[in-house]
Amino acid sequence: MSVVFCCLKNCFDGIGLSQNNIQRREVNPIVLDTGHMGHEVVIVKNGQRICGSGGALASAPLVQSKSYFEIKIQQSGVWGVGLATRNTDLNRSPGGHDAESWVLCWDGVLRHNNTELQKIQDSAQEGDILGVSYDHIELNFYINGKPVDSPVSGIRGNVYPALYVDDGAILDIVLDNFHHSPPGGFDKIMLEQSLL
Repeated sequence: MSVVFCCLKNCFDGIGLSQNNIQRREVNPIVLDTGHMGHEVVIVKNGQRICGSGGALASAPLVQSKSYFEIKIQQSGVWGVGLATRNTDLNRSPGGHDAESWVLCWDGVLRHNNTELQKIQDSAQEGDILGVSYDHIELNFYINGKPVDSPVSGIRGNVYPALYVDDGAILDIVLDNFHHSPPGGFDKIMLEQSLL
């Protein structure tokens, strides 16, 4: 009996698992912001999933020079993904209905200010990964790691990642541990740090 306990002790102490060997994944402080979402939006999975009807902004603006994030389309429906200021209407899907949001929608149309800016050839489907990069000059989208080559420029103001859903759509925001490598020089969204 003492041999068994001795072996178990070795597994959890010196030889196997110990307090020092357990890897802990750091929780990303950036999530979908429940303080900036539509009235009929539901945010679950620790602030990573949006469903219901309307939009939500991420909890941090894009302040660094080159930001990247991804969206996984968990379930199809009406959706929009892109950037918006805090003045956008988050009760109206799929976004792009006002001067405060720039989104790629489920139908392959890039919308801003209730105008169709461009239509991409192949729209994203359920299970696809949408990449979004922004360098304060251009907003670019990627489907499963491939650029859609339809940049959006002229974006002004303090912008946040914006996700819109309706008609059964479910989207997950991916803020680190990306499915596809970000474009050269781009990185995950970082919180603004003040230097004291």
